[in-house]
Amino acid sequence: MGGIADYSGALVLQLPLDRATTASLQRQPAPRCDVATRRGDGWSTFSIELRDLLHGPLADPHALGAWFSARREDHWAAYVIGVVQYCLLRAKRSTSQALQGLRIRIESNVPEGKGVSSSAAIEVAQTLAEKNITTRHPIEVVVWQNEEGGLYGSRAVSGQLTGAELKNVSNSGKTIEQGIAFIGGDVAKLDQVRRKKGDIAGYFELHIEQGGTLEKEKIDIGVVEGIVGIKQWSVTITGFQNHAGTTAMDNRHDSLLSAARFIQMVNRVVTSISGRQVGTVGRIQAFPGAPNVIPGKTTCTLELRDLDDEKVEMMFGQIAKEAKAIGAQNGTEFAFAELHANVAAPSDARMRGFVAEAAKALGLSWRVMPSGAGHDAQAMAQLGPMGMIFIPSIGGISHSPKEYSTPKDIVNGGNVLLKAVLAADQALT
Repeated sequence: MGGIADYSGALVLQLPLDRATTASLQRQPAPRCDVATRRGDGWSTFSIELRDLLHGPLADPHALGAWFSARREDHWAAYVIGVVQYCLLRAKRSTSQALQGLRIRIESNVPEGKGVSSSAAIEVAQTLAEKNITTRHPIEVVVWQNEEGGLYGSRAVSGQLTGAELKNVSNSGKTIEQGIAFIGGDVAKLDQVRRKKGDIAGYFELHIEQGGTLEKEKIDIGVVEGIVGIKQWSVTITGFQNHAGTTAMDNRHDSLLSAARFIQMVNRVVTSISGRQVGTVGRIQAFPGAPNVIPGKTTCTLELRDLDDEKVEMMFGQIAKEAKAIGAQNGTEFAFAELHANVAAPSDARMRGFVAEAAKALGLSWRVMPSGAGHDAQAMAQLGPMGMIFIPSIGGISHSPKEYSTPKDIVNGGNVLLKAVLAADQALT
């Protein structure tokens, strides 16, 4: 948690398996544990059969660690071993198979950000194994893919990912579906990971706050009341490309000038409304991009966030209306194409209670607060009760090499997560 949580560590409490399901699972062949890690521009993928973890030479965690080290994956070995130990414990002590498949992919996709594995969920699983605790519910440890790019991994599971979004072009120049294929995935199988509402008993996610409230108020734990809805658009402003030296100032259809006016207008519209909503134009590019050419086309992004989805729609309506008026000033035209939408997601009152009670039991201060950042938890809230835990971000800095959370705060968050999971396991059906 000391860096940007591009890939969110999370715990999912699965529904207890009925006898028929358990019998069916017992007849299935032993599943694999697939581990994929990214180093620079390359991917490394390794597979272990569960039968080897249960009965073979890798059943000993020390032997498993040596297996990873031999493949130069020792940096992640401790994290993976923690999950494997817990899954072994469940497989040996329970008739249900806790490990259907473990896939861990780790990278940073935020410019100048730090990429880390969110290891708190794995630490909880390892602690359960070390303490010989068998939960009522099977537990999944999830490392989601591409949270920062638009919750693609979690939204594929929640059924919210659309075919049109797979055509979006990322900074790599590849579409999302091309990128999935590039790292060995198969978009034709995305429907196979989809789950339906009620498939999980609960979902917890621990995250850095990514803001400065907790540190400023000297509070240990944030109990998240809800996650903002986020909508993003690609904005194209079309003017007329012409020679900068021979075209008079009053005869220009300058798309970049319209874009500058647009950015100021977005700020004005968003700040004119009471509340905690935000609006951002985070990327802009003028074409052809030459010093002596009036830009004939400019593209930029628009992002709006608020806990109230209706307010987001209201702000966009006003922005689109005023953009048309801006275009009329100098003969340019605005076009908006929605990139993706993450609906606002309130957390479950019971899950908030588990987190708050865990903090109290540990003698930690806490407060209820919203999340202004998007998280995979808002996709999982479509499937079952969701709860989120925040720990302080020093200086309120996020998406930066200077992002930092103290070891003490990380430990506090992990302990709250552990206690909340155990409480939820006992209370949820």
